[in-house]
Amino acid sequence: MPRSQVAIIFVLLCLTVACSPRDFLTRRLATDLIAGSDTFKTTQQFWLRTGVISNKDYTSPEYVTLRRRGWITGNGVSCPPEIAFPPCWDMVITPLGVDALRDWVSATAASSQYMSVPVAQRELLAVTGIHKDGSQADVDFHWRWAAVNEVGAALYARNTEYDSTVGFIHYDDGWRLIEGGPTKANPSLSEALKNAAPVQ
Repeated sequence: MPRSQVAIIFVLLCLTVACSPRDFLTRRLATDLIAGSDTFKTTQQFWLRTGVISNKDYTSPEYVTLRRRGWITGNGVSCPPEIAFPPCWDMVITPLGVDALRDWVSATAASSQYMSVPVAQRELLAVTGIHKDGSQADVDFHWRWAAVNEVGAALYARNTEYDSTVGFIHYDDGWRLIEGGPTKANPSLSEALKNAAPVQ
């Protein structure tokens, strides 16, 4: 049978059973559903704490990076009772840091030692594979963090990419991404992003 006839029969069959584009889990559909998900689009926040902090916080990679940029500095101080193990540091934002963090300093510095700074958003690079099993599927994809400001650029290396696998389920209206809790066999998007492995 010629290909044109097969294609016509396929189209007529789809019209008869009311197929929609979401009935076929393609890489394009998976890309659209993952990239358009609220979970995937959530902006990464960095919580900067000023005042007296533990040595564990002071030596964390994020604080070390901000200190190297000259945005924060700390002086050794005695530890308060709630911080058990010395040394402790009195962390302050430098004038350079106030300039870099100006949009967030004024909003929170007067009332709290904690400052929430939006730093990055996820960027979907590619869907790399789809494994279907009846009405369920696992979709593999690559993504990376994209900085939204200079603080994000300092904290997130743009060349680091991640591998994740997320579950999809086929409903009566087509394929849907699992965003919340996992099913027995398929990971949700929040789990997939949390358990992402750097691409080797």
